[in-house]
Amino acid sequence: MASACIPAAQTQPALPSGPAVFKTIPYAFILPEILCGTLVWILVAATSVSFPLLQGWVMYVSLSSCLISLLLLITYIFGFHKNSENWKVLDSLYHGATAILYMSAAVLQANATIRSEAGPHSPLYYQLNSAASFFAFITTFLYILHAFSIYYQ
Repeated sequence: MASACIPAAQTQPALPSGPAVFKTIPYAFILPEILCGTLVWILVAATSVSFPLLQGWVMYVSLSSCLISLLLLITYIFGFHKNSENWKVLDSLYHGATAILYMSAAVLQANATIRSEAGPHSPLYYQLNSAASFFAFITTFLYILHAFSIYYQ
């Protein structure tokens, strides 16, 4: 008779779907990741891109991460994951790898910001580069939080 009662923890789905995505802690980081990453891309694109090798990598990482994170968000909202545990592993690996890539992009953007301070460009480009560096580090932090929170869940 004791086996007839199912605990409440087992009846909840492991992965959220629909609006519950925005209320669950690891998955609620996806939207801020997309928004901050989009800001990084827009701010770098608004500068004169004086250092194409450095800032090209920043733009590539931010744009590709935004698009993949958007696809992941759509997957969670519409429930395409079908509550498979493999999605947790995929999510953790993706966000961990992206955190490493974003850290490299943030450091390169900070380098471009330092180099643009002494350059002949207007102070506006320095301010845009500074803001892009700030949001690149914020986005890196969000990806790290997401990766660790999904791993320890």
